[in-house]
Parts: sequence; C-alpha cells; structure tokens
Amino acid sequence: MKKTIVVPNGKTDVEREVNYIPFRYIIAILFVIAETAAIIAGVVLLTMFFPYSYISVVVTQIGVAISIIGRNDNPDYKLPWIFFVLLIPIIGFMLYFMFYSRKLSKKQRKRIKRFMSERVDKDDTTELETIKNTDTAVASQAHALKVLSDSHVYANTDIKYYPLGEHLFAAMVEELKKAEKFIFMEYFIIEEGHFWNTILEVLQEKIKAGVEVRVVYDDIGCMTTLAGNYYKKMKKLGIKCVPFSKLRGQANNEFNNRSHRKITVIDGKVGFTGGVNIADEYINRVVRFGHWKDVGIRLEGEAVNELTRLFLIDYGMNDKKFNDDFTRFYAPSEVQAKGYCIPFGDGPRPIYERRVAKTAIQNLLNSAQKSVYITTPYLIIDNELAQTLENTALRGVDVRIITPHIPDKKLVFSMTRSYYKRLLDAGVSIYEYESGFVHAKMYIADGKVAIIGTVNLDYRSLVHHFENGVWMYDCPAIADMEADFIETQNMSIKFSNGMLKETLWKRFIRALVKVFAPLL
Repeated sequence: MKKTIVVPNGKTDVEREVNYIPFRYIIAILFVIAETAAIIAGVVLLTMFFPYSYISVVVTQIGVAISIIGRNDNPDYKLPWIFFVLLIPIIGFMLYFMFYSRKLSKKQRKRIKRFMSERVDKDDTTELETIKNTDTAVASQAHALKVLSDSHVYANTDIKYYPLGEHLFAAMVEELKKAEKFIFMEYFIIEEGHFWNTILEVLQEKIKAGVEVRVVYDDIGCMTTLAGNYYKKMKKLGIKCVPFSKLRGQANNEFNNRSHRKITVIDGKVGFTGGVNIADEYINRVVRFGHWKDVGIRLEGEAVNELTRLFLIDYGMNDKKFNDDFTRFYAPSEVQAKGYCIPFGDGPRPIYERRVAKTAIQNLLNSAQKSVYITTPYLIIDNELAQTLENTALRGVDVRIITPHIPDKKLVFSMTRSYYKRLLDAGVSIYEYESGFVHAKMYIADGKVAIIGTVNLDYRSLVHHFENGVWMYDCPAIADMEADFIETQNMSIKFSNGMLKETLWKRFIRALVKVFAPLL
C-alpha cells in the first residue's frame, strides 16, 4: 500500500510515494487478533459446556492476580493487569498469559546469553578511583550504571554535541565517507528521503571499496516507512541488513519490545547516537509538527567499543547465521580527552533484569545539588520517578523540564500534561517548546553529569523498548548541552497551574487513561 507525501527539494516541492502499512503487516496483525480471539473463545466455550470448568477459571483468575501482586515489577505496571484479570473474566487472564512477559524460546535465550556475554575486556578500577577522589556521589552513579548495564567506565573519549538533527546528519555523512573497514547502523525508523538516500549512496560507494556494511532497523518502527521486504533489497546492494524482531503475527510481546536504539559505528573508532532517526523530519526537510528539535553526539575513542557491542548483540539476535567474534570489531584508541563516559544499553526482561535507564536517571536526580535540566518528548512516568523528581525539587534543586508545545500524538500529549500539576506543586519548572516538537532526550545535573541518548520519560522507553544512552561526567560537551538547553528554554513557554484549566470530564478521561498508561 502506498501514500503520497510532499518533500521540500530546495525551492520546489516534490511529490513522493512512500509505503503505508505494507500487506505483510496487515496479515500479521490480523493473525494476532485471530489467535487471541480463538484462544479466548475456546476458554469461554469450555466454561459454557462444562460448568465445572468455571471453578478452574475462577481459581486461575485468583492465582493470576496473586502472581501479579507477588512479582517484583513496578506497582504502576501491575495495576492495569490486576484490573483486567479481576474485572474482565477469562479475557483478562488470557491476555495476561499472552502479553505480560516477553516469551523467549530456549534457542533464543541461548543466543542472547551468548551475545550478552561478549563483553569488552577492560578494568575500570583507575577510572572509578579517580572519579571517587573528585566526587563520591558521581562515582556511585558510575559504579551502579556499570554494574546494571554490564558496561565500562571510559576515559579518553572525545564527545562532540550537536544541537540539531541537521548538524548530526552532516557530521555522520562526513565520517561515513572516511570508513575503511566497517559501518554499523541501527535505527528505530529509517525512511526513504534525502537523509537516508544520501547515506545509502555513501554506503554503496563504501561497499565497492570493500567496506563491510551492516544495518538493523526496527520492523514495526519502519512499518509505514519501508517496504515489508526492504532488508532483501538491501542485501542485493551488498548490505547485511536485518529487521529487528520481524513481525510474524504471534500473540506475544513482539509488538511491545521494539528496538528504539539509534547507533552508528564507523571502524570501531567513531560512533554516533542521540534521538535522531533516519527520516527527513528529524533534519527539518519535512515539516510535520513545527520545528523538530533533536540532538545527538559523536564519540571518538575507546568508549565506541560499547556501541559496537550493543549493535552486534542486536544484529546477532536477529540474524540466525551470525556467529562472529565481537573482538574482531573492537578497535584500540589513542585519543586523549577530558572526562568520563559510560555508553549503556537497556531493554525488557529477561534480557535486562533491572531497569537500567530509569535507575541511572533516578541516581542523577538524587545526586544533584544545584540544578537538573531535562528535555523529553513525552512525560508519562510511574509514581517512583514522579516522586524522585518532586523530592529533587523539594530539596531546593532547580529542576526544569522542556516538553513539546506542538504534539505528535494528541492522547500522549494530553497524558504528558496530566503530570504537570503535581510536579509544578513540588517546585519543578515546566516549559513547552513553542516552535514545535522536542524529540531530544537529555538529562543534565549540576552542569557536570549528563545522560543523552534514546531514552524518553515514558513507559515505552523505561520498560518495554531496547534503548541506549551515554552517561557523561566532566566532559566539555556537557557545557554545550547546558547552553543549548538554556537557549531552547528561552524559545519555550513557561507553564503555571493557571494554564491547566480542565473540565471535569477531561480530568476523568485523563485519570482513566493514566491507569492504562503502562500498557500504551
């Protein structure tokens, strides 16, 4: 299926056809609906024709509710499932069995275990001790994140900050042209247009020069931007390409656990990450929701090896033939640079047993003494994170959050605003970027510690998706990030409680939707 969009091309506009929900996806979605309906119908019929089986249903219902309560998950995530199980007989616990947890086969668990064990060989003792001698609270943050993410603390990595997607795009193209050995790219969204076509031309030139190119794109993230068999087209061009968690029409969490990561690695020496997907609105060549404010960073040095590792884990999870030794892609570095960083990954259970990004953000907030500056496209958080933000502000820390003023999703925007009042009442300052949509994900504390990457303040990022980010301490790029935050704040509307006038009906709808926010 196709749709036509208008793409700015210099002084003229050009009409372009793009894919809109390819047939394969429609079939897969229908299969999921049919499978779910068939299972539920089977259980319902069983209770109708075999009355005693209803006792089993009630026992199962109670057992599932107790099981949910007893799990170590966040209470906010348990609440909607308990609601489903207890108030919607049969359907509730059947949906729970099918969709609550990520179901992995024995073969999948074995492959994931094998790839996750491919660590970068490094001793962090010197870096941690040096940070500890300067700031014990920051050292605690670094140690916790290193353990949670199974990553390392790196010195001697030069980090450059880009305040707009356009700047990141230009830098990426420049570095891609320098590739000599390999290029790895993983993105939630890739869309044919100026951004991707420019990069694709470079990739084809590099393949002719003998450079190995691998690409991962999320199958659902690209559902409306690429053909269902786009990876086959890439393979014909010589690109080793796989869709992440290819949609197969199975009633499990294949819809939930998507790769939201944005990673480019060149020769293991230079890496890029941030909020920018490979689509033209991210570089403001296509206007969708006003001006698109996004950011990214370029890393050069030994920390790039962690981005390489994250990419290879995801590539290996989705290519059954891949069995390479990760170490052949790790590169030595002679870069000398100030500061420390930890590139990290996060994702759903059982691949990541603990909430890596959420813990890192909470530790950053809890350690802050003067200021915390945050940009996020969405603000849909659990009670724990809301309380951490409130407590940080109540301690006298200057907490500021910038969200979009022009939404990309009206329901999500309404939910984002529903959190404003409690945060404003605690002393958090909230701004909306008046010119358009903020897609940047930044967290800066006291001008010396920062996190930048793909992690939004919402349940999708903090619970369900595969994400990545870079924690930084004492890096010169943090000053650039903070200056850009202030500049963005100056172009934003400061919110107050008086601006949040709502009808009783609107408050009720928001409260109801908030209950199910963890599932959205």
